[in-house]
Amino acid sequence: MGANHVPAIFIFGDSTVDVGTNNFVNDSLATANNPYYGIDYPNHVATGRFSNGYNPADFIAMHLGNYKESPPAFLALVQKPSTFKSGILGGVNFASGGSGILDDTGNPGFHHVVSLSRQIEQFQTVCGNITEILGDVKGSKLLANALYVISVGSNDFLDQFRYNYNISASELIADLTDAFANHLQNLYNLGARKFGIVGIPPIGCCPAIRSVTFGGACNETLNGYAQIFYNTTLNLLQHFSSANPGMNFSLGNSFLMTKGVIDNAVASGFEEVEAACCGTGPYKGRDKCSPKYDVCKKRDEYLFFDWFHPTQKAAEMAALSLLYATGQEFVTPINFTTLATIHH
Repeated sequence: MGANHVPAIFIFGDSTVDVGTNNFVNDSLATANNPYYGIDYPNHVATGRFSNGYNPADFIAMHLGNYKESPPAFLALVQKPSTFKSGILGGVNFASGGSGILDDTGNPGFHHVVSLSRQIEQFQTVCGNITEILGDVKGSKLLANALYVISVGSNDFLDQFRYNYNISASELIADLTDAFANHLQNLYNLGARKFGIVGIPPIGCCPAIRSVTFGGACNETLNGYAQIFYNTTLNLLQHFSSANPGMNFSLGNSFLMTKGVIDNAVASGFEEVEAACCGTGPYKGRDKCSPKYDVCKKRDEYLFFDWFHPTQKAAEMAALSLLYATGQEFVTPINFTTLATIHH
């Protein structure tokens, strides 16, 4: 293993890092297993990644270990009981498109998604198997030195926007913070020590939201939630790390990273930062990408591939910032690479 390499990577969260979980979830509408998803993935396969190619989980894995892409989805590994145990030692991806911090997030719109609580239960199963294979001491060591990437929260606010729950913004944020703290504590209790958390991007600027906003503007209320929740999460992580010995974290500010690209498109290397590459309606923000719609030719010039998700190019830029940014603007207090090299 090289200097940056971690023994395993475990990934939790939503569609930003899902590599095909929802392909195995009955009647889930949050799927990306159709063209033109995967058009730039090896052999042009639609794997269930909400991207034209790889997503941030893939790039993080490529840079931090002996990985060609993200570890496989838990629900894909479960399909093959004979190789399940050998398949989990390098890590597992539990992320499910549409899911959130709260248990019911995603279900009204997408029927079934795997909640973060459920993802952590699946991880508990994996922990038991790792202990069985390696024994207590080696198993605990692997879990303590593994990297835990969590990218979640956008859907909790998007559901609030869509369904207008009878709850104030401050109550929602308090509920999310409490639930998130519980999730992190559960992971810590299972042996996790190195947490790489990805903050919420400017969800008010994605094509789906622009398509319903007057003049195609960003929805500043949603963007405000994202910024408040970043600050709340940072506060939570600082308290959490002082209360839990050996816990280290890195928090990525996706809001600033993405807003910087939107505000300085050409300098960032993009030609189109408002409309999606594939979709329909204003800003191509009215439906997910499908073979019914055209797909743009120059995908590397687009920030968004579909109504909510970045292109492979944008995902790689985000991952490189998380991994290597210096200074505290984009990632704090350390970057993901430094976090990965901490040894327990």
